[in-house]
Amino acid sequence: MSAKAIREYDGKLLLAENLFTVPTLCADQTRRETSSGEFLFPKTHLAQVRFELPKVNSKEALDAAIRQELERVEVYNPWLKTTKLVVKPDQLIKRRGKSGLLLINQDWSDVKNWIAERAFKEIKIGAVSGVIKVFVIEPFLPHTASEEYYVCIQTHREGDEILFTHEGGVDIGDVDSKATRCFIPVNGDFPEKKELTEKLFGAVDTESKKAALYGFVERLYAVFVRLNFTYLEINPLVVMEREGKGVEVVPLDMAAKLDQTAEFESGSLWASSRMTEEFKARSVKTAFGGPPMEFPAPFGRELTPEEAYVQELDSKTGASLKLTILNPKGRVWTMVAGGGASVVYADAIAAYGCAAELANYGEYSGAPSENQTYEYAKTILELMTRERHADGKVLIIGGGIANFTNVATTFKGIIRALKELKTQLISNDIKIYVRRAGPNWQEGLRMMRELGDVLGVEIRVFGPETHITAIVPLALGKKSASVVDFRDNLRKQIPDTPAPGTPIEDSLSGFQTPLSGSAKIDSKAPSMTKLVQPVVEASPGSWYAPFDSNTRSIVFGMQPRAVQGMLDFDFICKRSRPSVACIVYPFSGNHVQKFYWGTQETLLPVFSSLSEAIKRSPDVSVAVNFASCRSVYETTMEMMTYDNIKCIAIIAEGVPERRARQLLCEANKRNLLLIGPATVGGIKPGCFKIGNTGGMMDNIASSKLYFPGSVAYVSKSGGMSNELNNIISRTTDGVYEGVAIGGDRYPGSTFLDHLLRYEADPNVKLMVLLGEVGGVEEYRVAEAVKSKKLTKPIVAWCIGTCAKMFGAEVQFGHAGALANTDLETAEAKNAGLR
Repeated sequence: MSAKAIREYDGKLLLAENLFTVPTLCADQTRRETSSGEFLFPKTHLAQVRFELPKVNSKEALDAAIRQELERVEVYNPWLKTTKLVVKPDQLIKRRGKSGLLLINQDWSDVKNWIAERAFKEIKIGAVSGVIKVFVIEPFLPHTASEEYYVCIQTHREGDEILFTHEGGVDIGDVDSKATRCFIPVNGDFPEKKELTEKLFGAVDTESKKAALYGFVERLYAVFVRLNFTYLEINPLVVMEREGKGVEVVPLDMAAKLDQTAEFESGSLWASSRMTEEFKARSVKTAFGGPPMEFPAPFGRELTPEEAYVQELDSKTGASLKLTILNPKGRVWTMVAGGGASVVYADAIAAYGCAAELANYGEYSGAPSENQTYEYAKTILELMTRERHADGKVLIIGGGIANFTNVATTFKGIIRALKELKTQLISNDIKIYVRRAGPNWQEGLRMMRELGDVLGVEIRVFGPETHITAIVPLALGKKSASVVDFRDNLRKQIPDTPAPGTPIEDSLSGFQTPLSGSAKIDSKAPSMTKLVQPVVEASPGSWYAPFDSNTRSIVFGMQPRAVQGMLDFDFICKRSRPSVACIVYPFSGNHVQKFYWGTQETLLPVFSSLSEAIKRSPDVSVAVNFASCRSVYETTMEMMTYDNIKCIAIIAEGVPERRARQLLCEANKRNLLLIGPATVGGIKPGCFKIGNTGGMMDNIASSKLYFPGSVAYVSKSGGMSNELNNIISRTTDGVYEGVAIGGDRYPGSTFLDHLLRYEADPNVKLMVLLGEVGGVEEYRVAEAVKSKKLTKPIVAWCIGTCAKMFGAEVQFGHAGALANTDLETAEAKNAGLR
């Protein structure tokens, strides 16, 4: 995930340690040396009190743990005994003052008693309950209400925004309506003093305070950028004039988020800032030279041992493994492949009125190994079988149509776990429903079906001919009209096993499969060379058509599987020459690599530098960048310097948000189409596909991606884009073009960018938008429809409607799939699109 909240204690340490050391972002590079003279920033004193639950959960043990921790804090923070103090819980709780969770202007003995009364106690904040275990203590600062201000810095797609009000504190009210604002473009200089003062500080009463505020905010913004903050709010910010000394600026209350994906850039600064005297005394060695940054779970969502274990597994792999326990006593459990698909299944379960019975949310994706999938599945199954349920339990092993994850490999890991827990599964009366497709899906589903014959547990198996969520009503014992009209126009490779009397059985009645011995291919089905409708060829260089049957590309990174997939697609589409001109791989010398063009061998050149590849292949217009998250910024910036490159796809996940925003701004300047980061790419049937988009050849064929239809779609999810290929091919004349823009908060191109292209393309008759919770880009689409910029029919939906039914905040599979405001909820966006 990217934007992750940190504790107030850590946020203040980061600010204190870096306020006067990070480089300025002013055009005048002397600002760092002069700003320290504009305001006084007192030495920061902070003490963190954190309690660990003792092994023996008794009153005596708890009291001993509290006493021991308070004694430890006192030893390393002797200033606690010499000043008046402020203490509050430090567990991402909002509005602590209004909730009675703040003690001010008290001495150390009173603070200790206050903490002891609340430690290990469960409290309720709104609808969320949680246990108080972490506190932050700092000196009390006497001041008046007129000396309280509010400042906040937050990121947007095109830049950062500073909000300021001359009134701060617990009764600040509606900040959005009160605040003055200053917008700083990505890579823009920090405003000069006169400009910023006019925009933000007009209501501040003295010139000396205005000067101090400018100096402080300039330093604050430099820290914000250098340390990769994504959100930083100080309320109140106390600004006091000290007679004869100057103006003192003190942040009293802080809320902050960091970009976790930027740890490889800023991790050493985060760690060194947290290097306390106690940590130094321990002489502990770490990768960053200090304690790594801690990203606590939201209040009320303390990590269970199982969640922590899966989080550790996730940190050690390039794949994605996520687990959130919602209701450990629930009867509906899921094991879903894909960030987008996992949200779709949760939505479907909630839509059938079973949100309260949903036990977990999670996903595995990105081609995890058999052993990683085994560990993940075993963790879920052990949780699932811990307590019996009177009505038995159901396990939904679902997923979309994978682009590159080997279904059989992941299923081998799941099957190992199922076999190990056979006895527990039987005793808990568990029924299992499986729906999956993608590379090697036939083998995976065959193994799962055979397991059902010997495991002693009912296992129902479905392939891509069954709608992605059709197994949900089956598992819940409900009926859904949505599957009645869903019919397969293609031969099945593995038949359904519908439950008797359910709508899915009715919808498939009379349908013959290859196993019946009498199935025939529909003679009216289009052949691979026959187009459903005449295609209007775009003129070369048309802005709305970056891909055609002559598009040539460079692939950066040694990705033979992806390249072979592109060549296979080219061959089945009867392209005259391969879409991949060459490969760039900086870690070897120039050579050639063997691939296949149909059944014939062919050689593709591999160059060690991008410049030589461009020189040798001047006809390329697309670059597919498989560089890692650590190097993708530099390689993409180099790609943008070549005029013939008109489109770049960034495949890597984990690209820091600021780097992604710098790339998209540079792409906009150069009028270049940027797809990603964190994308599988895009596809234009019959013409061109990016990397692993569309999956293996069986899916290319079954989804009829070898010829163009008239429906164009845009999605965030790569897995769900392949699912859209499947659905559209079965219900319309087929896909004309599809793009997965990527699941990060700030993808290089937006929904609207692609819908405007589709609007201008005469071959597109219908547009499909699959959005999700988080972000506000869907509202821009709605505005474009209202203003008549988009006039073609659009089918749109935002997934993540289940989020409102969960008691605590849940981060879904994609980095951007989290609503930070009410406007970003899927429910609000769907209402706006209507």
